[in-house]
Amino acid sequence: MSDAQLAQPEHLISEDAWASLQGAYDMHVHVAPDVIERRIDDIGLAKEFLDRGFRGFALKSHYVPTTERAIVVRKVVPEIEVFGSITLNHSVGGVNPVAVEIAGRGGCRIVWMPTVDAANETSGSGNRTNAKPPSWAKIQQELAAQGIVPLSISVLDGRGRLTAAALDCIDIIAKHNMVLATGHLGRKEICVLVSEARKMGVQRVVVTHAEFPSQNLSADEQRELADMGALIEHCFTTMFTGKAPWERAFANIRATGYERCILSTDLGQSTSPVVSEGFAMFAQRLLDAGFTVNEIRRMAVINSSLLAA
Repeated sequence: MSDAQLAQPEHLISEDAWASLQGAYDMHVHVAPDVIERRIDDIGLAKEFLDRGFRGFALKSHYVPTTERAIVVRKVVPEIEVFGSITLNHSVGGVNPVAVEIAGRGGCRIVWMPTVDAANETSGSGNRTNAKPPSWAKIQQELAAQGIVPLSISVLDGRGRLTAAALDCIDIIAKHNMVLATGHLGRKEICVLVSEARKMGVQRVVVTHAEFPSQNLSADEQRELADMGALIEHCFTTMFTGKAPWERAFANIRATGYERCILSTDLGQSTSPVVSEGFAMFAQRLLDAGFTVNEIRRMAVINSSLLAA
């Protein structure tokens, strides 16, 4: 079944696809309010998830912390678990231990390493030929045109070791029992970061959208990172927008083991599918590729709930 077909009437998504997501967590969504136009807001998504039988989601922004938003949404729709996060781009001071400490004290759940400002991302790594550009690309271009964007961010120093700021952030993440996600870092950075974070006591580490062009991790690399104790995230939008082929994601999940993977949508863009339907489209794709309802449930419900605990 093609993406174009799946994007049409909802009945093309099977009952098994919806069933596999009952109680699911989508730990990577981009919804309003945001500096980028979004198709739905926080409260609207919570009500949508409640109607679909999903359990919760994590709010991600490339530019601002979202923990306070999450607290408000939980009060309005208490049946849905909503989690806040912070992404260590220039808008929060980069790899900034103070920002991470304040986030942790406020109940932040996920700390993403740099994304739009990561040196790996701004270097133009990855092949996006014929793929839909990310929704944040326009903002980054506008900021660059204004001349107000500092140098790109790496978590490694000139010797290939984690910077002092990165180590301080990891220590704070461990102290507050937050989830560390790798953001848009490159292969070498991810490997060093995951290894050191686990040694420093971070209990939950996620390798962010492993097939995204600026990561594009091989099956062997994903398996190695999972062996270190990380969960490997596979995001619907990466494949849906043509940034990576579906077959690659399926092969990577099989090589790593579905027991060590999570599914997220990375949705919320104004031109993308409804978030819950995109999640079900992902499940349908997996079913069509031969994955079972129980295997999808392990990735979308059980494994993702480890980040929510």
